[in-house]
Amino acid sequence: QLPFYFVQIAPFEGKDSTRSGKKLREAQLKSLATIKNCAMAVIMDIGEEKIIHPSHKKEVSDRLLNCALAKTYHFKDVPYTGPVFKNMKIVNNKICLSFDFATNGLKSSGKELLNFEIADSSRVFVPAKATIKNKNTIIVWSEGVTSPLAVRYAFKEYATGDLFNAEGLPASSFRTDNW
Repeated sequence: QLPFYFVQIAPFEGKDSTRSGKKLREAQLKSLATIKNCAMAVIMDIGEEKIIHPSHKKEVSDRLLNCALAKTYHFKDVPYTGPVFKNMKIVNNKICLSFDFATNGLKSSGKELLNFEIADSSRVFVPAKATIKNKNTIIVWSEGVTSPLAVRYAFKEYATGDLFNAEGLPASSFRTDNW
């Protein structure tokens, strides 16, 4: 019954080769589906490459506050999470991704979406182009991948997130595969 709100681990390019921040972020994201009264503040957009504890404390506290206002105190107009990958569909040589928590649409950080990668049956991920279509769908493709099977977004130790919902909250890193 007790609300549990936490901050997702920050993107960080450390020297510890035994650490897997991308897999820990993935486990934290998956925990939201199984832990009741739980919410996560994503900080993909404010991580710092060489500093494990990012300096943007106000943004982190504001995101946790929004979790409490929305989930504990039931404020209806307070957004508390960024877009969350929902499902994918392969159409010809492109993959269409849809998202929850993007009712008012998706947006980039004002630039091209640069954190998407795509793979075919070779399981080798290559940089991909991505564009927002129909508010809450992203189309992902690469000229060199004619039969795509999987997509990853910012699924690295360090990446600066560039995918947000219309309310300005960032998406977590994610992958559609389990390779």
